[in-house]
Amino acid sequence: MTATSTDGRIARGNQTRQLILKHTVRIASVEGLGGLSLGRLAGELRLSKSGVFALFGSKEELQLATVRAAAKVYIDHVVLPVLELPAGLDRIRRLCDGWLTYSENRVFPGGCFFYSVSAEYDAREGKVHDAVAQSRLDWVAFVAQNIEDAKGAGEVREDTDVPQLTFELVSLLEGANAESVLHDDFSCYTKAAKAILSRLRSVATDPALLPLAPTPR
Repeated sequence: MTATSTDGRIARGNQTRQLILKHTVRIASVEGLGGLSLGRLAGELRLSKSGVFALFGSKEELQLATVRAAAKVYIDHVVLPVLELPAGLDRIRRLCDGWLTYSENRVFPGGCFFYSVSAEYDAREGKVHDAVAQSRLDWVAFVAQNIEDAKGAGEVREDTDVPQLTFELVSLLEGANAESVLHDDFSCYTKAAKAILSRLRSVATDPALLPLAPTPR
């Protein structure tokens, strides 16, 4: 077998893998990771079951690959857009607003992928639970770091309880997501944005650093 033909097979395999994962993240956000199976994917995507098995090897590896693929989408939509912004309250506000937009625009059809699968795996054990839990820990740590950075920039009061504020902000985001998905009511995103802005103003060294009202949705 020539190097060219080998490279072609690898490229086709990678393309097929990406096609499958694009499908699985959508399924899992609505039905959970338990709704995934190699046979189902082969049927829905008109692929051979043996070909799907060759790419993933097991249902567990398929689930883990789906979590990793969803994390990349999440980072692209929520994290990367704020990385070039200077540390401060506006960066935190834009981070939260980006999360609300990610959920509201149904980047994943079931709302936030990680909110959905966290509820599915919170009381379980194993590699999939650990991967989901680590993704959530990474997100919470990122929010907390942004608050610490804003404190270092002199825009958040020194006496601010960072873990408590992080918990409140994440809870408001996830509450809006849950309400919207359950009741198909998108007004909760505006309510969450108002609550987040109010909470950030309460810890600001200068409330004028933040707008009086959230960005219209």
